[in-house]
Amino acid sequence: MPRPAQKMTAAEWGDASHLWRGRFEGRDLGTGVTVLFFSTEDVGAGPSWHVHPYDEVFIVRKGRARFTIGDEKIDAEAGDILMGPAEVPHKYENLGPGPLETTDIHLSERWIQTDLDDPELA
Repeated sequence: MPRPAQKMTAAEWGDASHLWRGRFEGRDLGTGVTVLFFSTEDVGAGPSWHVHPYDEVFIVRKGRARFTIGDEKIDAEAGDILMGPAEVPHKYENLGPGPLETTDIHLSERWIQTDLDDPELA
């Protein structure tokens, strides 16, 4: 018998102050992907240096960002899609002007993240 369809409301995954900010884990929907919605208006802000034991796909929905994936720096803008390989540390930041919005797809049924000391801040 096929799995039944599932629904999550915005209130279940989102930050009440901003629709496209929050996350859901795949296990909540019976699937193998976890999705994070990131949003910031602050230039220079973004997720800090960290790593996952699985691949991650980044979709830039709005704005401009500088991604650091391993030793590579990649500038991206709305419509660009990037992939961060498993076990490769990464971060990104809003380049501005204006807000940055991304959808980050974690190829895992749950969010597993290890925060690291940023070598650029040492």
